[in-house]
Amino acid sequence: MATSLHFLSPSCLTVTSKLKTLSLNNNSSSHPNLTAYSSLSFSTNLSHNVFSKGPLTMSTLQRPIRHSVVCEAAPPTKKADSAAKRARQAEKRRIYNKAKKSEVRTRMRKALESLDGLKKKPDAQAEEVISIEKLIAEAYSAIDKAVKAGSLHRNTGARRKSRLARRKKSVEIHHGWYTPTAAAEATTA
Repeated sequence: MATSLHFLSPSCLTVTSKLKTLSLNNNSSSHPNLTAYSSLSFSTNLSHNVFSKGPLTMSTLQRPIRHSVVCEAAPPTKKADSAAKRARQAEKRRIYNKAKKSEVRTRMRKALESLDGLKKKPDAQAEEVISIEKLIAEAYSAIDKAVKAGSLHRNTGARRKSRLARRKKSVEIHHGWYTPTAAAEATTA
């Protein structure tokens, strides 16, 4: 069985002279970090300052004939790739946001098309607005959900809801179902 010592420091020549006091026996209590290697222990003559230049890793190699100590300069371990995780998260959010925005656009389009159709209809009745108000309520709900989820900015959501309300009011004014008061006209002008 061979012991492999991996250092981050490439100066192995100075370490090998000090490792001549390395002993292989069953006493594992001399160093607390070597409890997993029950057949290895360092003698008390070996200074711990030898390993102060970098982390020490030990691995056992199965060789039946001889025992050897190998000193290598190991590259630093690679950390978890957080950029790849961020890319995965961003793609997931992009798809989620795209669905929310698409729902908002669809509901707004249906409500606006219904309002335009009602405005062009010459013999429209006031009760026909009720079905369109349900479409507007669905659009409001979709906008509010998108704003809550962070897919839309709150000002964008407010602007789109305002656009629906203004279009509905213009249809009602066009057909005479709503007459604005003089005070309301003065504030909007």
